[in-house]
Amino acid sequence: MHSKRAKIISIVNQKGGVGKTTTAINLAAALAILNKKVLLIDLDPQGNASTGFGIALSQRQKTIYEILIGECDIEQALIPTKFSDLKIITSTVDLSACEVELVGVEKREYLLRRALKNLVHNFDYILIDCPPSLGILTINALTASDSVLIPMQCEFFSLEGLSHLLTTLDLIKDNLNHHLTITGIILTMHDRRNKLTEQVETDVRDYLKEKVFHHVIPRNVKMSEAPSHGLPGVVYDSKCPGSIAYFGLAKEVLEREAKK
Repeated sequence: MHSKRAKIISIVNQKGGVGKTTTAINLAAALAILNKKVLLIDLDPQGNASTGFGIALSQRQKTIYEILIGECDIEQALIPTKFSDLKIITSTVDLSACEVELVGVEKREYLLRRALKNLVHNFDYILIDCPPSLGILTINALTASDSVLIPMQCEFFSLEGLSHLLTTLDLIKDNLNHHLTITGIILTMHDRRNKLTEQVETDVRDYLKEKVFHHVIPRNVKMSEAPSHGLPGVVYDSKCPGSIAYFGLAKEVLEREAKK
């Protein structure tokens, strides 16, 4: 048990297909390899982060769904991974029922925050892989978090989505979690041969300055192949450009948190 409290970071973007789960899996694994005690919470009903660590459906008996509806304690849902310093709380499609089932629950925005109270001294980092929407699950994650990490694809529609997301974060901060900050924005699916990629990167860095991480995540086939082997890309091929970028991102996250 740590005397220090874990940093809780939500990985969030309401737009799908931006590399959110890939970032969650590989950042969690990279931090564990760098000797940090990490918990990854799969808060997406698609359960892709769970699959990405090779957790079969048959192993997902107690998931984040059972925790949120009060059917099990959070400690019972911790599943070990192939990394000694990394545990995961899994998800299944059952989680999609939460939006409806929690409608009448009092203070439903705080369910995850309350559940995490018993774990915050057991880990250095708790990462939450949010669903691609701004519904009650993502609101629970943001209410429970210290900060958010935003993966953003290098295309113009992403700029519009980012503006919407930043407005939502301000609302959460004003109404539910006054301490919420932005850890940073990570540019994903980056292709240096593409002029549009360069233009989007320039615009985002001009607008958000130091909030944008120095490292960018390139388009990388190995990262796409890794989940089918039940491994994070940083282990499946630790020397590929995507892995090198995610290790760089992990070190940058540690540096930013140390400065705080």
